[in-house]
Amino acid sequence: FSPQVDSANAGRVLASDAAVFLKKSGLTDLVLGKIWDLADTDGKGILSKQEFFVALRLVACAQNGLDVSLSSLNLPVPPPRFTDTSSPLLLSGTASSDVPWAVKLEDKAKYDAIFDSLNPVNGLLSGDKVKPVLLNSKLPVDILGRVWELSDIDRDGMLDRDEFAVAMFLVYCALEKEPVPMSLPAALVPPSKRKPVSVPGTMPLIPSSTCTKESHQSLPPVGILAAKTPLTQ
Repeated sequence: FSPQVDSANAGRVLASDAAVFLKKSGLTDLVLGKIWDLADTDGKGILSKQEFFVALRLVACAQNGLDVSLSSLNLPVPPPRFTDTSSPLLLSGTASSDVPWAVKLEDKAKYDAIFDSLNPVNGLLSGDKVKPVLLNSKLPVDILGRVWELSDIDRDGMLDRDEFAVAMFLVYCALEKEPVPMSLPAALVPPSKRKPVSVPGTMPLIPSSTCTKESHQSLPPVGILAAKTPLTQ
């Protein structure tokens, strides 16, 4: 055990200590809560050494786009990545700013058209306006919830033009049966949102297979349906 998580050197990890450490994985609280529930088998709020290793393994699964479930534990994944926001080394981790944005220019123009059709206020769309568009995709609600969490990068409950493009990109990935990642890959973070501290270069790049299919160019019906959404809602 590292002193970071086992400060009392007692061979176990308290929920409070583990939460601080696990947050450095860059995963959402929702995902981390699920990881904790699976690892803390007796529900006592304390992890043994073995349970803590299970938690780390599940973090690695989530960071690599795999389901957070005990069945994923046997799958081969790289070790989990953690970043210490107080570490000066992080400031040199700007590699992600050099990664080209995964959203192509021609797709961005189509996403912008949908964005504008939803009557943004001060360049922002509320969750109420985005929700019908997401629901029109007919994707499962838990997937749409993850799409919203990943695309609302600044956590203000609203999507700006770039965040909306991320949401649309993830929706089309899911429609093409690509897994929606548990944490936002560096290549999907809009250039306008890239900061060395919040988006360290250690974050995984988006898998090369994601949304490279030609069918993506035709953009399935989400946008068409969105245009029919009553703007008076």
